[in-house]
Amino acid sequence: MKFLAKLRRNEKGATAIEYGLIAALIAVAAIAAMQGLGSQLKTTFNTTSEKMSAGVTAGTTK
Repeated sequence: MKFLAKLRRNEKGATAIEYGLIAALIAVAAIAAMQGLGSQLKTTFNTTSEKMSAGVTAGTTK
């Protein structure tokens, strides 16, 4: 009985699980944010690349 009472009072495991859940939620939020940012960066770099290619092409014809 003493063992069960001691386990009931021990909250270290519960705290570790809570921290793990918080870390998992932060990771999921970060991944979602990075995916959105990644697609925006891809669009920006593609647009810049196209404009630079057009500028190089226009400069070589003169």
